[in-house]
Amino acid sequence: MRHPMASTHPAPHPAPRLPRAARTRFAWAAAALLATASLTGCGQESAPPHATSATATAETQTEFNENGVTVRLSVADWKSDAGTLVATFTPDEAGFHLYSTALPAEGVEGVGRPTEVRPVGSVATAGEMTVDKPVKSITVPGVRAAVPVYPDGPVTVTLPIRATAPGEAKVLIGYASCSSTEGCTIPVADRAVSLRTGEHGLSFGTS
Repeated sequence: MRHPMASTHPAPHPAPRLPRAARTRFAWAAAALLATASLTGCGQESAPPHATSATATAETQTEFNENGVTVRLSVADWKSDAGTLVATFTPDEAGFHLYSTALPAEGVEGVGRPTEVRPVGSVATAGEMTVDKPVKSITVPGVRAAVPVYPDGPVTVTLPIRATAPGEAKVLIGYASCSSTEGCTIPVADRAVSLRTGEHGLSFGTS
C-alpha cells in the first residue's frame, strides 16, 4: 500500500493491486494558491474539485495518497461552529472509478467498498451528504445484482459538519478504486485524518 504523501512529491508509482485471482470479483466492481489581489471561490455540487472557503489556510486543507487515489480534504465556509467538509477523491490512473457512497459497507455480494467520509469525536454531521457525480450501475461477472459506481475519474463529496465541543476529532475515509480492464487497488477503510476544534475555529492536524 502507498504511504500518505504530499502533493508536492513526484507522481506516485502505480498502486498495489489485488492478485489476478481476486480481480475476478473486484475488476468491474471494480492549487489553488491565494493571490494577493484575488481569492478562489467555492460552490456546492458543481464545485471545482478542490473548492475551499475564501478564508482557507494551509491548516484548513490537507491531502494524502493511498492505494491509487489522492484524497484532498478542505473546510469551506466555516462560521462560528459549522461549515462544509469537502473531500475530492482522484484516482491516480485514467479509467478507474470509485463506488457509490450508498454501497453497503460489505459491498454487493462481497464486491466493492463504499466511498465514505465520516466525522467522529468533537465534529458531527450536520446535514445531507452530496456528490458531484451521478451514480451508474454496472454488472460484474459472478455477481447477480448491479453494482453502483461513479463515472471514471475524480469525485467530490461535500458534507455539512458542526463542532460539538472543543477538542480532537477525526474524519474517517474509505474507498476503493477499480478499473473494468485493470482490476482493483486494495480498498482503504477507516483511514483517519485528524481535526481539532477550538476558539479559533477548525484545523486539520497530522493525519
